[in-house]
Amino acid sequence: MPDASSFRSPHLLPLGPEFYLPSARVVAPRLLGHFLLRVTHEGVMGGVIVETEAYLHNDPACHAFSGPTARNRSMFGAPGRAYVYFIYGMHQCFNAVCGPEGHGEAVLIRALEATHGFELMQRRRPTRRAINLTRGPAKLCQALGIDRSLDGVDLCSAQSPIWIAENPARRSLLRRSGPIQRTPRIGITRAADLPLRFLLSRSEWVSRGRR
Repeated sequence: MPDASSFRSPHLLPLGPEFYLPSARVVAPRLLGHFLLRVTHEGVMGGVIVETEAYLHNDPACHAFSGPTARNRSMFGAPGRAYVYFIYGMHQCFNAVCGPEGHGEAVLIRALEATHGFELMQRRRPTRRAINLTRGPAKLCQALGIDRSLDGVDLCSAQSPIWIAENPARRSLLRRSGPIQRTPRIGITRAADLPLRFLLSRSEWVSRGRR
């Protein structure tokens, strides 16, 4: 298993801001197969993104639908920034901001295939079954130690405490765990019929719910 220094190498680079410039509808499936990495003083944690949901500026389920607030301000920032929010008084959720600045769109990262820092993640989220570690948006945030302090962080910099890295082996991973499947989003009531959830159909790490 690679150590933290491997993610500073020129062979694993962050996705640039231009990757996030299109609509979240476009970016959400494109994020599948890339790495979400959380860097701490203990080491690097993270894994391959296997499930996402898009939230659009004209979407009633999107936090930006009614305009900027103190809570969602990061959604209206530059593309490639983190949007982290607290929900139900107990859970954190992690998103990547998409579209031009001021647009208000984001992709929710719903599940990861844990590949790095497994022991570090288990300290934060003890579980008997490995796939339960990062199988769901709240679970992965708990395992990776993601909270509101990371809201607005630049995901396009390898010096950030959390960033998204391009996977050089993405094509082979998609052949193994794909194809990409599109379904309605889950866990919401507004605009629940919109097919804006994307997942790797053969991945065991995808969260439970409609396929």
